[in-house]
Amino acid sequence: MPADPYKYFRIEARELLEGLGQGALELERGAPASQPVARLLRMAHTLKGAARVVRQPGIADLAHAVEGVLAPHREGDGPVPGERVRELLRLVDAIAALVGSLETPASASVPGAASSAAVASPAARAPAQGAGSALPAAGGETAGPARTPTEQAFETVRVEIGEMDSLLEATSEAGVQVGALRQEADELERARQTAAVLRDLLGPRRASAAAAAAGGGPGALRARSLAEELLGSLDRLQRGIATGIEQTERELSEVRDTVDRLRLVPARAVFASLERAVRDAGQSLGKRVELHARGGENRLDAHVLAALGDALLQLVRNAVAHGIEPEAERTAAGKPPVGRVEVSVERRGTRVAIACSDDGRGIDVEAARRAVVRSGRMGAAAAASLGAEQLLRLLLEGGMSTTASVTEFAGRGIGLDVVRETVARLKGEVSGSSERGRGTTLELRVPVSLSSLAALVVECGDVVASIPLDAVGRCLRLRDEELSRSAERDAIVHEGRLLPFLSLARALRRPEPAARVRRSWSVVVVRSGSGSAAMGVDRLLGTANVVVRPLPACVGADPTVAGASFDAEGNPRLVLDPAGFVAVACAAGRPAANASTGPAAPLLVVDDSLTTRILEQSILEAAGYAVELAASAEEALDRARTRRFSLFLVDIEMPGMDGFEFLGKLRADPVLRDVPAILISSRASPEDRRRGEQAGARAYIVKSDFDQGRLLATIRELIG
Repeated sequence: MPADPYKYFRIEARELLEGLGQGALELERGAPASQPVARLLRMAHTLKGAARVVRQPGIADLAHAVEGVLAPHREGDGPVPGERVRELLRLVDAIAALVGSLETPASASVPGAASSAAVASPAARAPAQGAGSALPAAGGETAGPARTPTEQAFETVRVEIGEMDSLLEATSEAGVQVGALRQEADELERARQTAAVLRDLLGPRRASAAAAAAGGGPGALRARSLAEELLGSLDRLQRGIATGIEQTERELSEVRDTVDRLRLVPARAVFASLERAVRDAGQSLGKRVELHARGGENRLDAHVLAALGDALLQLVRNAVAHGIEPEAERTAAGKPPVGRVEVSVERRGTRVAIACSDDGRGIDVEAARRAVVRSGRMGAAAAASLGAEQLLRLLLEGGMSTTASVTEFAGRGIGLDVVRETVARLKGEVSGSSERGRGTTLELRVPVSLSSLAALVVECGDVVASIPLDAVGRCLRLRDEELSRSAERDAIVHEGRLLPFLSLARALRRPEPAARVRRSWSVVVVRSGSGSAAMGVDRLLGTANVVVRPLPACVGADPTVAGASFDAEGNPRLVLDPAGFVAVACAAGRPAANASTGPAAPLLVVDDSLTTRILEQSILEAAGYAVELAASAEEALDRARTRRFSLFLVDIEMPGMDGFEFLGKLRADPVLRDVPAILISSRASPEDRRRGEQAGARAYIVKSDFDQGRLLATIRELIG
């Protein structure tokens, strides 16, 4: 029995359910019943049979019920009644819930199930002709229409993305071993050169023959002959190994490229769920809305597309809830009665842009201004001066909603949080535009793949790092005196703009050689959605395709680092996050001069979340501050009474003593009462802000609005 007896069934069932859902929506739009119904009946029958093979009678019974809903319309040409379509969708949802609840590989077993071959056999079949499967396995192509299902079974296979990742990992390890073999080949070349020197020391063949004829014996001639034979053998061996290594490297490169392509799946894989989300939101809100999607042939890394799924669902639901007007309002405005939501996918180099547009009313400017004021980010007078584009940027920061009442689809202010956090996790950017009465467009730009990318390799001190090539604006060579230096930071003048300058060593908190006289820099202009900054390095080592690996969980978060890769010899190499570097460069000041007053007291970060503590520590240390950490308010209070701190950064919601109570105890202590404190919390209400101010907080930062530049500016204002 395989470790996961439902593995292939889940894959097949999800594909069939996707096809059934798409077909139901097609029927709901009024398509003639005959062709869709016949196709859906085949899918339901296939699902029923597969469920019985793996002994899942509940799923089989529901699939049989789907057949019962569809069968009366097999021969009809008219539309299927709406109540029948709704029943069909209800059954599809119920089956999906059962499929999703199947046991995990660690505990799964199928009592009395058929052999493993029987369990796996349904997954070996290609989808039936016209089944509408939107997600070919790992980017594989479906067979042509002329092939029979039996032929298709041997033409296509399903491969899970995890297995592709394992293959990519193994290929990378093989590349490291080939690199080690190349080093051994270099040793062989040195042995060949040694043999050549030995042959030359024995003299020309004629001299060896003459020495033998003069009574020197055959030894000299024999030694010369052996040296030539050894040299010839080493020469042939060296050429053969070098050729084999070069061929292996080429083939491994082809395998890596092929695996990378296979890991890409068409964007259309998410279109069915988006169409269903638009349909459900429209029906719940009493609006008629259609989804139009294009660019589905563009391919993305499966991990990227999976991560984008929830974000795109939020975007289309927001478009229906906030953008599309009720039918009467649209008709009065001269618009078609049916609203339009469009999702488009466009490949742009190594990145992909996914735009969600609607033809609705656009941003409700007044409601957005009220939301900004409610959030406490600014007063009513300041908010009144904001235009639609500025308000949209603020809404994209999250934590706000323009809907006063909470519904299933709006009002909680978390929809755009999901979008922003997802895009940030994918090292992408989000932007938008809105026109009153014409609609709103939000665009997500993310890498096509997170695992493999083209990069510029640089060296600074003892650090070798890779920068994603699409983030490299330009490479320059500057003399040290060409840098613009000020009390705040170093900068360069580039294309008429002043860009912050930061050496890679400082960005990574590595020491720069003190005794070295710096005469010039290699400078890389690094771009991200938030701006640009100049990175100073020692050398540019060229470009390479790198496989990005996540850092181990035990490694603290660093805003400048996205992951790691290995070079051909197996040495680790950092992969930099362009957005993180730009943020650190913009926030970092000049290195502090030697002070006679001694080192400044450290900052104390107080938060029960390890992730938050490490993130804040990395930002603060990158800016030059000494930092200590406390996992609770009680621990922080004990430490504050035994040593001096220059500032406290405090979470509010912690087990035991919360942040408000902690600040109260600080203000009651005559020694600690004057140490400034900043509250950093997920709470965003004006009441919490007022309570923090009353407790003695000198600043209040909401985690959903977190901006490290603003944090560092606040700290500099409080303690320098």
